[in-house]
Amino acid sequence: METVGSSSSRAPAVGRGTKMRAAVLAATVTELTRTGYAALTVDGVARRAGVHKTTIYRNWKDSDGLVADALVGHFSADIPIPDTGAVESDLRALARSLVATMTTRAGRALLATVLSDAVRIPRLAEVKHALFVDRFRRAEPVVTRAVERGELPAETDPAELLKALAAPIYFRLVFTGEEVGEATADGAVRVALAAAYARAFPAA
Repeated sequence: METVGSSSSRAPAVGRGTKMRAAVLAATVTELTRTGYAALTVDGVARRAGVHKTTIYRNWKDSDGLVADALVGHFSADIPIPDTGAVESDLRALARSLVATMTTRAGRALLATVLSDAVRIPRLAEVKHALFVDRFRRAEPVVTRAVERGELPAETDPAELLKALAAPIYFRLVFTGEEVGEATADGAVRVALAAAYARAFPAA
């Protein structure tokens, strides 16, 4: 891989510990947005973060470990879990939040990373799996509360409903390249709820 950037692009120096780590991971996300996974270099990240590359190598074994931690840090940020009192508005808020996150430059770049050849690397494949599992786990209360209120069939599997909600959004982002916006999110909610009312997501 070629080194990207130039000495003039070096950011102001940062300290150590948590501040340094945050700066490096933020720089990694920016570099992925700018260059993509294949062209990412530790040199480029170091310049952008304002640290020496030896600092990065002391804290991360290689660039793949750096990318893995950057993915975790970006996608594992707190996800607001709506509690509007109605399943339709809760799911709409979740779907619109997903669209808003994934249609940013950083969101698209990181999605491209987890779908690229990078996932053949065991560490990154594990991160990809864990990220999706964690996102569904944290959003499950939206479905369980709806079941408790009698809005959804008692046997509804929260994870399966949430996968059905996310699927139309990711399909457009990854495969068709269609415009993705709030209308996409709202349509995904209608489809997921129709399937749920038809008892299409029975718990195992």
